[in-house]
Amino acid sequence: MHITEIMRGHSPTFSFEFFPPKTPQGAETLYQTIRDLESYMPDFVSVTYGAGGSTRELTHDLVERIQHTTKLDPIPHLTCVCHNEEEIEKILLRYTKSVIGNILALGGDRPAGMAYDKSHDSFQHAINLLKFVRRFNESGAHPDRRGFGIGVAGFPEGHPATPNRLVEMDYFKAKVDAGADYVVTQLFFDNRDFLDFRERCALAGVHIPIIAGIMPITSIGGLKRMAELAGGARFPAKLLRALQPCQNDPEMVRRAGIQYALEQCHDLMANNVAGIHFYTLNRSDATRMIFDSLGIPRHRNLQASSV
Repeated sequence: MHITEIMRGHSPTFSFEFFPPKTPQGAETLYQTIRDLESYMPDFVSVTYGAGGSTRELTHDLVERIQHTTKLDPIPHLTCVCHNEEEIEKILLRYTKSVIGNILALGGDRPAGMAYDKSHDSFQHAINLLKFVRRFNESGAHPDRRGFGIGVAGFPEGHPATPNRLVEMDYFKAKVDAGADYVVTQLFFDNRDFLDFRERCALAGVHIPIIAGIMPITSIGGLKRMAELAGGARFPAKLLRALQPCQNDPEMVRRAGIQYALEQCHDLMANNVAGIHFYTLNRSDATRMIFDSLGIPRHRNLQASSV
């Protein structure tokens, strides 16, 4: 289903993100997660792309498996890093044959542990990739006359590569004007950052749906890893105050982190968020607990399907 139809159907939307497994054990964990979360009938699920395309085939395989063996609507990530136009076109044609309706066009992370020269990439920024997908849409190759719905990333705390927030919004507005249909934000822990970002987007003339990215903290180790994501993340004193008394008790940390994310979701919904996108880390328990606590209705009856 095209993203414009998904977003028009109801609000807010709820969605999950998975990443391709690298081991048989990881694959089994992921497929169990998909089984657990499929019954919640999210509006869509996204599948990440490894830095430098390191998991590109795994991404393609997972997207197609979700498309053909579940009732979930998969949205694959597509990145600029280590790609040329011919490769991107082949990927788009592959997704077209599987009737994938939407993609997320992203800049992508620099690959670790290998020499990388960005100048060799055909797409220097996400806007270039987005424009290429728009041209592909205009070719009529996709069975939907509208082509792929295209999403882009938003950064409520600011893009790490552009510290000047005024210039950053100029870049973001140009990306949206190039043909984006929706925005999925990077994770954040202070809703004021998201609400301020949304308001600045409106002032700049950005009026497409902005979906909030939420990642429940379930361990102190996970908290520290998040601090490295996307150039760092801000941890409000309220969050740290909730975690500090129980930092030596993993179960209490998990409960405190889930409760904090739940409160974020309640507040976002009270502020008419267009959608909430859960970064699941390929595990379902935290997301299921939040869903159940929010009382989100499951959108349609789910018949048994094999993953």
